[in-house]
Amino acid sequence: MMDLAQQGVLAVSSSSNTSFFEPIMHPFSSLLLLGTLASQAVFGRPNSLLSERDIIKRDVDSFFATEVPIALAQVKCNIASGCNAGGVASGLVLASPSKSDPDYFYHWTRDAALTFKALVDRFVNEYDADLQTLIQNYITSQAKMQTIQNPSGSFYDGSGLGEPKFMADGSQFTGNWGRPQRDGPPLRALTMITYSKWLIKNGYQSTAKDLVWPVIQNDLSYTAQYWNQTGFDLWEEVNGSSFFTIAASHRALVEGSNLAKTLGTSCSSCDNIAPQVLCFQQTFWNSKYAVANINVNNGRSGKDTNVFISTNEGFDPALGCDAATFQPCSDRALASHKVVVDSFRSIYGINSGIGKGQGVAVGRYPEDTYYNGNPWYMHTLAAAEQLYNSLYVWKSQGKIVVTSTSLPFFQDLSSSVSTGTYSSDTPTYKTLYDATMAYADSFVNNVAKYAGANGALAEQYDRNNGKPLSARDLTWSYAAVLSAAARRAGVVPLGWADSNSAATSVPGNCYPTSVIGAYTAAPTGSFPAGQTPGNGGPVPSTAPTSTRTTTTAAPTTTACTPATSVAVTFNERKVTSFGQTVKISGNIPALGNWDTSKAVALGASQYTANNPVWSGSINLAAGQAVQYKYIVVNTDGSVTWEADPNHTYTVPKGCATQATKNDTWQ
Repeated sequence: MMDLAQQGVLAVSSSSNTSFFEPIMHPFSSLLLLGTLASQAVFGRPNSLLSERDIIKRDVDSFFATEVPIALAQVKCNIASGCNAGGVASGLVLASPSKSDPDYFYHWTRDAALTFKALVDRFVNEYDADLQTLIQNYITSQAKMQTIQNPSGSFYDGSGLGEPKFMADGSQFTGNWGRPQRDGPPLRALTMITYSKWLIKNGYQSTAKDLVWPVIQNDLSYTAQYWNQTGFDLWEEVNGSSFFTIAASHRALVEGSNLAKTLGTSCSSCDNIAPQVLCFQQTFWNSKYAVANINVNNGRSGKDTNVFISTNEGFDPALGCDAATFQPCSDRALASHKVVVDSFRSIYGINSGIGKGQGVAVGRYPEDTYYNGNPWYMHTLAAAEQLYNSLYVWKSQGKIVVTSTSLPFFQDLSSSVSTGTYSSDTPTYKTLYDATMAYADSFVNNVAKYAGANGALAEQYDRNNGKPLSARDLTWSYAAVLSAAARRAGVVPLGWADSNSAATSVPGNCYPTSVIGAYTAAPTGSFPAGQTPGNGGPVPSTAPTSTRTTTTAAPTTTACTPATSVAVTFNERKVTSFGQTVKISGNIPALGNWDTSKAVALGASQYTANNPVWSGSINLAAGQAVQYKYIVVNTDGSVTWEADPNHTYTVPKGCATQATKNDTWQ
């Protein structure tokens, strides 16, 4: 989420984050910066009667009671039509309202998917009509965005789905950037799969199949086709193979296959590729911790909090402490947690004097130099969330298993513990459980200590004095609050494995296979109104909940919302020779401003000897008048233009979000 050319330190005072929150101050907000003394004053008990563990717990209770409403409001504020999102296209998410030092006023595919995953998880647990509207707008926007030609590639071969960043109005971002980034499509698919499960459960299977599945299907096709190709990691700095991307890809393929079956269809590429992705994921384990990136040589240790985020995003309570999928309570994930957290204990001044087994401020990776390398709110919260997830599983299973791999983690909490299985009725279980809870809470307490006095969360906080740094009101920071608070409250996300053997069964041999995907523009019509819990009709007595179908009458037709952009498919009939490519060049930025190096490539997937058609879909503003010509790029790079005159076309205005223009080479 940053331009690597931007380096240095920027201190942002708390006053720069106050304007939005002043009207919604909470009576507990004074607790955010007061630490243990606040507990004594507020709860009216002397410290001698409260253990440090009790004090931390009470501080965290108060912090989440205050911060969750603020975080939810601010996430909404950074989504189109929100208070910080003027000029942002419907359904898109700002990384931050900050427009300079740094400029994060963009829509990132990954950040938006993770943000909406937190919102969908919340929505699934508790119906919220306002959230539902935002979720539906997001799905519609992504159906359009998939087709946008961009520097990462085109829609016809799926390559353009790997574009990480778009302008706030939904148009392509053409500046230099670390691209492609292959985590966006699987993460977006996972978010929409979760909403589809809610639709199916409540009787709206037709909506899931007709409006949401086509978007998911494109992202699954991309994942199955490009998973084994290198790309930039989630910090947009390392071009290689990312643990985070691979973990997200595996889950998306497994859960996508499960959803396809529920919808009465299939995803054969998901079934073929998922086991190989899981097999490859094992290679990130170096016997001590999960390495962030492989197939790179950047001089880093590989210790990175992307592992926390990966295990949290891949959490399925039904998988227990499975090590193959790096479940949060697995010995591999806990060992990685310790190694990564310990790497920050001595390098940040604000962590000085905090011993092992106590939460500290956590950054991205110890070698980080962005804004001089600092802790991030979302990473510190992710460290807590992994432990809350672990506690949930231990409580559900009624036991804690300590292996030689996880022993160092547990010894930080109880020096006398040894390897073994400890049932919930043993003193060791209680000791480890309580110590882990206190450990998790202490990470949250660290965030509370250094949050803005009004609950504002920037991207980072200074490693030496804790002052907020970098982008203000980072959407991802607030989404991390929602997730961590929910997990601490015992509210967990829907599972994804569903007894699918591809979820945890690691093949004996890994093969870097892939499946060439088919990509079709998804519908961008409006969602039916009134899709509230259970209104889709009763579950048929002969069918499980997962196959519930819609039994309501067709919704009443209402006036449409005029489209602001239209996905125009340009079809050009042109006989070509092997190695030649047909492109379209025109007088607007979306068509390259007559610069042939920026012309939009068309695809030949429909080309036959009898119908030599090259085709491509480009998002254009409704009502826009354009001039254009087609060109042929030869194998030696030379360009042949069509003859005069220029083609002219006016994009239709109205309700339609798609249009077609057919041409023949002149």
